[in-house]
Amino acid sequence: MIKKLKTTRFLVVFILISVLGSSLLTKVNAAERIRIATIGTRTPTLDKSQGHQKMVEQMIAFWKKELEQVIHDKPDLIVLPENCDFPWGLTNEERNEYIRVRGNQIIDYFASVAKSTKSYFAFGMRRVDGDGNLRNSGVLLDRAGEIVGIYDKNYPTIGEMEAGIKPSTEVPVFECDFGRVAIAICYDLNFDELREKYIALDPDLIVFPSAYHGGFVQSDWAYTCRAYFVGSISGRGAPSQIRNPIGEIVASSTNYFNFTVADVNLDYELAHLDYNRLKLRQLKKKYNNTVEITDPGEVGVVLVTSENDNVSAKQMVEEFKIELVDDYFQRSREKKKSYE
Repeated sequence: MIKKLKTTRFLVVFILISVLGSSLLTKVNAAERIRIATIGTRTPTLDKSQGHQKMVEQMIAFWKKELEQVIHDKPDLIVLPENCDFPWGLTNEERNEYIRVRGNQIIDYFASVAKSTKSYFAFGMRRVDGDGNLRNSGVLLDRAGEIVGIYDKNYPTIGEMEAGIKPSTEVPVFECDFGRVAIAICYDLNFDELREKYIALDPDLIVFPSAYHGGFVQSDWAYTCRAYFVGSISGRGAPSQIRNPIGEIVASSTNYFNFTVADVNLDYELAHLDYNRLKLRQLKKKYNNTVEITDPGEVGVVLVTSENDNVSAKQMVEEFKIELVDDYFQRSREKKKSYE
């Protein structure tokens, strides 16, 4: 009987594939939609006289309340600021003692929330690494609360280094079930050397736990890295924002709410308008509302996003032979060389 059932199922599957195509059974080209939440808030100043363990417990209670603002939206990724596990106003000596007492308590709390909500978590923390070095780090947890990876700040401020923070030279990109994630922290944003490394590594998404905003530099990173950019900013009431790969703000916290939640689609390509205008019109005509072509104006580049569950953005641009922006720029370089 079991063998007969298996044979019947196989025949049904075979017929469905033959008649309707394999896309009925798997959506390998499905649009890569994820929901992102970012919270930007300054950590509280706590009464140091109550002891470090009590401060750790109050810090966990603080984040429990903050996270309640976003977890009911069921985000795929939650981003929190730089040094989000530190109370405000500690001296360097008090910070070192706080780190010792804190241990893994706060990261374990975040891991429990990640596991219960099935969300990735990205956040900034100060930690001592396995070699005893003090680091300003960005931590990425997966949906089970396990550590996907840790990025150590490549460019701490002069004050941080004088206070014992050791800079890193490692530039990892982390594989998640929705795409490739990179991390930059605060002062990192000022250094083209780091940005150029990330351009070469081609992440889909950059998370930015920070104490400063960075202004238009956020858009520069998003556009030049061809990646979504998610800032979580703790300092001076600056907004925490989500930018698309052409540098546009797609969601932002406000003076009333210190968080924002938005759906983004990581199934995208960037194309230049030169030689592509007619092809883009043909693409839109065929796929109508299942493709979005977003023009930010003034830069000659558009964002092509697939909303089609069976055809990816990559397949769409290949179908119409639409030249991607970086391929076009490289062709321009090669053309220039022919005149030298």
